[in-house]
Amino acid sequence: MKKNIILFLFVFSFLINVFQYVNATKILEAKEHEVERTKEHLKIARDSITLVQYNDYFDIEKDQDAQDYFYNKDLDYQKVMAKVNEDLVSLNTNPKGNALVPYEPIDGKPFLVNKAKVLNHRWIIAEFSNGDLWGQILVKYFFNEDKPTDFETIETVLYEKQRQQ
Repeated sequence: MKKNIILFLFVFSFLINVFQYVNATKILEAKEHEVERTKEHLKIARDSITLVQYNDYFDIEKDQDAQDYFYNKDLDYQKVMAKVNEDLVSLNTNPKGNALVPYEPIDGKPFLVNKAKVLNHRWIIAEFSNGDLWGQILVKYFFNEDKPTDFETIETVLYEKQRQQ
């Protein structure tokens, strides 16, 4: 009888150990799979961050040399950018449209600048539209502290009207 109990306990402990081993192996595989998935997501996130940083490379917020250009003149570049953007948008008040856009109004709709991005201490890229057509302009600007900013259109692109399908 004592041998049967010992044999029973031995078989029981063997089965518990097999169960623990199988269970631990499944947990380990699941965790390894989770780690691999997390590594893939992390790689995608890092690639996205790199892409965003690359896309913002041409931005005065990231261009220390352009910021230093204004600091060397004892100007705060953020205040300068606010004034430049304000002066740019104020050109939209013209009934014939923004003077930087070299296109006449079409069907009575003037071209206005919708949004702009200051690239550095000298250039701006902006999008314009009249509701139907749109395009982009590259603008050279010269900041004047006491006067409105001087703008000069360098190049424009007007895109074809998209057909309704």
